[in-house]
Amino acid sequence: MHPPHQHVLQLDIQGTPQAWISIEQAATHHASGAVAWCDGAGPLRTLRGDWNVGAGRQSLIEVFPIIALRGAARVNLFDHAPAVAKEKLFRRDRLTCAYCGLRLSERELQCEHILPESRGGQWSWMNLVAACASCNGRKGARTPEEARMPLLYLPYVPSRFEDFLLAGRNIRADVHEWLAARLPKASRLS
Repeated sequence: MHPPHQHVLQLDIQGTPQAWISIEQAATHHASGAVAWCDGAGPLRTLRGDWNVGAGRQSLIEVFPIIALRGAARVNLFDHAPAVAKEKLFRRDRLTCAYCGLRLSERELQCEHILPESRGGQWSWMNLVAACASCNGRKGARTPEEARMPLLYLPYVPSRFEDFLLAGRNIRADVHEWLAARLPKASRLS
């Protein structure tokens, strides 16, 4: 049985997070020569292959928790907002109701549309905040101004680095530190 945290953070050559991949996918990138550089406190796993008779040694691939691939990324992920998910929204808002300031568990919070959905409000990072059931019900289909319920904090679109932390995976400490060191200065996750 392998220990937890058995996923690899795949980056593009500039160090922009692209995806979480398996150790096997990372090993394939290593074997094909696609890995430009690695980072992390040490390898997640060392994979052993066949013996090279000419060299007199066994082939080894050390898979580190962070790998950057050569070449240009197929998609510039900075051009795309991270997908909104309820759990990521609650973590972005630090499990705090945007109206009363109560800190609650994820199961006690709701996704609240600042501009109500019934009035054209979108399911987007800039129109959603975490709210307790009481505040969400009290605000109803009104704007915060109409309900006289000012927001205690403003919504924002998470950066790529924040999005990978918000995803809620069990992240190795060294990978968490690597991502956290690249957060915007105004990040709520700092």
